[in-house]
Amino acid sequence: MFQKIIDAIYRCNTFLITSHERLDGDALGSELALFHTLHQIGKKAVIFNQDQTPENYRFLPGADQIYNKIKNVEEFDAVFILDCSELERVGREAARIGTIKNMINIDHHISNRGFCKITLIDPQASSSGELIYRLFKKMNIAISKDTATNLYSAILTDTGGFRYGNTRKDTLLAAGNLVEYGADPQYIAENIYENTSPSKLSLLTKALKTLTFDCNGKVASLVVLLRDIESAGALPEYTEGLVDIPRTVKGVKISVLYSELSDDSFKISLRSKGNVNVERVARILGGGGHINASACKLRGDIKTVKQQVMETIKSFDF
Repeated sequence: MFQKIIDAIYRCNTFLITSHERLDGDALGSELALFHTLHQIGKKAVIFNQDQTPENYRFLPGADQIYNKIKNVEEFDAVFILDCSELERVGREAARIGTIKNMINIDHHISNRGFCKITLIDPQASSSGELIYRLFKKMNIAISKDTATNLYSAILTDTGGFRYGNTRKDTLLAAGNLVEYGADPQYIAENIYENTSPSKLSLLTKALKTLTFDCNGKVASLVVLLRDIESAGALPEYTEGLVDIPRTVKGVKISVLYSELSDDSFKISLRSKGNVNVERVARILGGGGHINASACKLRGDIKTVKQQVMETIKSFDF
């Protein structure tokens, strides 16, 4: 599918770039890398995201040029939908974005069934950023320092700092090449992982008080309620990464984070170790993702939601 995307890039002139709600490093790094490279070859590109850029990613080159409102989609020849397994994941503007003639989807989620005519989907890839890196190499385009920084950040974050099972030989080779092109691993890691605000630590303290273990210690979970976020003086984006904490406990195979949303629902983030597949859990609950990292959204109070999630997890032999 590389050639179809390359043909579309050279055929079209104006591009919209977007990704999913509740932005992460892969979504933002991928968007910004594509943004810089399209401009580099003389194309017009605009990034739209429904949500604001989280604080720890605002250092990424070009992050200050992202828009959170979109006026006329008619002005775009094509749209890149990155790191999304379905169109609805871009949020409230999904229907309007879906009217753009040329829709291009680059994604690595195993739950992606293909919602665009032009796609690059590889569940074996570590990240959407790695796929965009491959695209640029196919195009024989020079990768600038800014693009390298964004792509390295995308790969770094979606591999959990190169700790997850999606870290393969090609992933490390790509990261190494991006360092050669100008990405600074220390600078990037410090901005993403060592730039925590006191209010996020306060939120973490509250979340740890909710830590519970199930299934003889094989499942650990945390809960973050809206009132916890408010009382900590935190932002909803500060919940990113909290799901990885219970995963570090010896004997835990599945980690769950229940994050309360403003529409009487919860986002459920799932992480696992080894070959324990949490994507099938998320899929049953209406979500999806990867074998070791998936998510879904459920309506109801925390007691009802936790019961539904745990019943689903217990239905599998792990």
